[in-house]
Amino acid sequence: MTNNLSATLGAAFGAGVPLGGAHKGFRGRVAAINTAGIDCGLSPAEVERRLIEIGFMEGARVEIIHEGAFGRDPIAVRVNDATVALRRREAMAILVRAADERSAAEWS
Repeated sequence: MTNNLSATLGAAFGAGVPLGGAHKGFRGRVAAINTAGIDCGLSPAEVERRLIEIGFMEGARVEIIHEGAFGRDPIAVRVNDATVALRRREAMAILVRAADERSAAEWS
């Protein structure tokens, strides 16, 4: 996403943009988990619990490092120092803010 689009979407979503809509190379931080409207066969509370257990807590660094060949699904996400695979529909519950240039040094 471009910075202008990220800013526009960020304002629309308040806490951030859904990680499930980002492309390979996206870097940012988790702003919140919002499971409202997420349909992946589990209760919203269970989805939230699982995402938190694997490291998607507020402030965690995230980077999309791989996308599946068909439909860009699933995605491989580096969350802090771990790498996990998620379906995009699950990643839609993870609201993120894009990293700015000042925080780029944290990723090297």
